[in-house]
Amino acid sequence: MGESTGKTPETLRSARWFAPDDLRSFGHRSRMMQLGYDEEDFRGKPIIGVLNTWSELNSCHGHFRERAQDVKRGVAQAGGFAVEMPSLSVDESFTKPSSMLYRNMLAMETEEMIRSHPLDGVVLMGGCDKTTPGLVMGALTAGVPMIYLPAGPMLRGHYAGRILGSGSDAWKFWDERRAGNITDEEWLGIQGGIARSVGTCMTMGTASTMTAITDAMGLTLPGASSIPAADSGHQRMSTACGRRIVEMVWEDLGPERIVTDAAVRNAAIVAMATGCSTNAVVHLIAMARRAGVDFTLDDLDELGRTTPLIANVRPAGKEYLMEDFFYAGGLRALMKQIEERLDTSCVTVTGKTLGECLEGAEVYNDDVIRPLSNPVYHEGSLALLRGNLCPDGAVIKPAACDPKFHVHEGPALVFDSYPEMKKAVDDETLDITPDHVMVLRNAGPQGGPGFPEWGMLPIPKALIKQGHRDMLRISDARMSGTSYGACVLHVAPESFVGGALALLRTGDTVRLDLPNRRLDMLVDEEELERRRAAWTPPEPRFERGYGWMFSRHVTQADKGCDFDYLERGFGRAAGEPDIF
Repeated sequence: MGESTGKTPETLRSARWFAPDDLRSFGHRSRMMQLGYDEEDFRGKPIIGVLNTWSELNSCHGHFRERAQDVKRGVAQAGGFAVEMPSLSVDESFTKPSSMLYRNMLAMETEEMIRSHPLDGVVLMGGCDKTTPGLVMGALTAGVPMIYLPAGPMLRGHYAGRILGSGSDAWKFWDERRAGNITDEEWLGIQGGIARSVGTCMTMGTASTMTAITDAMGLTLPGASSIPAADSGHQRMSTACGRRIVEMVWEDLGPERIVTDAAVRNAAIVAMATGCSTNAVVHLIAMARRAGVDFTLDDLDELGRTTPLIANVRPAGKEYLMEDFFYAGGLRALMKQIEERLDTSCVTVTGKTLGECLEGAEVYNDDVIRPLSNPVYHEGSLALLRGNLCPDGAVIKPAACDPKFHVHEGPALVFDSYPEMKKAVDDETLDITPDHVMVLRNAGPQGGPGFPEWGMLPIPKALIKQGHRDMLRISDARMSGTSYGACVLHVAPESFVGGALALLRTGDTVRLDLPNRRLDMLVDEEELERRRAAWTPPEPRFERGYGWMFSRHVTQADKGCDFDYLERGFGRAAGEPDIF
């Protein structure tokens, strides 16, 4: 059962539902018996919620039905009682208009599911991009002991002797397809070879970024984020999660002791060192704010300037995929390389410090996980920009774009909608040069709606046929963590609410100065004021339902896109439900 240092059977949260000799508890015990359980199954034991985001349309989580059973086995081994509970399965591939629209819904569901049920602790099963922050955000607010079980990356892709990386190679070969360089047979082969097993994208996209962040924050078993989904070690890790969460309940080890200022800073440093997705910015800030940690874009940029990128994993790296990263030692090995930069006194779900969890970690391939003396890129993965085009910030992934665009000036070509942009880029007669700056607006949290991953604007076919594969692109959208290129994203405030991007016009000169972290339109303030006075708000995207609520309460990208009423400080929480 584990050493009881904080809880006894009488003080378990679930005891409020089951222990009293009253009518309400009679009903609770009766319904458990209706489910086929004797009181010996659940009375006096930690009741563990296994929150499972499995779905038949979520290929990343295709193994979670089996993994839930592995978790329940571990819970039983440790003397607990596990109950599997389905959670919203926010997948990337099929959810429209954007999975980001539903991250906060998952967070709300997680928080309320924990609060309203007799759960002493939870195992959170996620991995596909928005499931990690959604589950963690909700569980942080609920406050019961929690442990995160990452889905794990899929196996590396293969086609015709070539290794394929999900997402990254899809964009690459799509450009070649548009240029007429790939046959129907080759296209079908790539389609079938790029995703060969269950699990999340095996590049350092948003899924691997967010599970690594959660790992570095101390919310997973050490190194769990690196284990491939198809590896038998993933099953063993899942069972270990079940055993450990029972011990955490007895120890009363809640997330407030784990997700501290220092833990969030550790997570940001690790994210920069891995070549993280640009989406890490939005999610990490939202997670930090749920934990009451004041963490900003400027904090991220400061860490980005001083943390070298040492994971040679696509798309920021040039060679390898997550399976190679695992064989090279995984996240524990990477963290060992940068141990001197981390606060190793932070407590993790193991009950041990981060430093203790890193003991014995080794790098087995120093081309995959580079030493600090030989980084992939001298700074971290992300950079924050400010200027008159993005007064509240924008982000770019310097290591994943052609260095010639780090300082660039060119005329803007502005699109007000995704369909307008899509039609233009397929027009081979489009009047555009490689020096142009493509701009997509009305694609932010409210304008998208839901902050879609449209920010990696396709290179116009006219330029592809000339051999060009990168150009400067700017938007208030996000982009997939598997994407690459000279893409400036998350421009805040977004144009849909009257941000500066709404004032830009085709032909205006735009200047990016990455070394000085500036993004500006070279238009005088008097002219901008005239345009601002003439701007009229667009029609609302939603008039009812969840979308209506989302539009009225979602914060901007620089604040994490959480709902304002879910952040700490908005008002007093309801607290625990009354049992009577």
